Amino acid sequence: MRKSKITRDELLLELRNAYERGASIRNLVATTGKSYGSIHSMLRESGTTLRGRGGPNHISRPR
Repeated sequence: MRKSKITRDELLLELRNAYERGASIRNLVATTGKSYGSIHSMLRESGTTLRGRGGPNHISRPR
């Protein structure tokens, strides 16, 4: 993310783009210094489709 001062709309777009490229919410928290709840809310506000919890380790296994 850029360190310069950006508008909220620009931040929403940057967060959405990073998330859709595979960044986790926790990674976005670490890079922005914002809280988990703030990032989650901003992603929802930006219209992002959120991934399910747990990441790729929680896929169904064939039986």
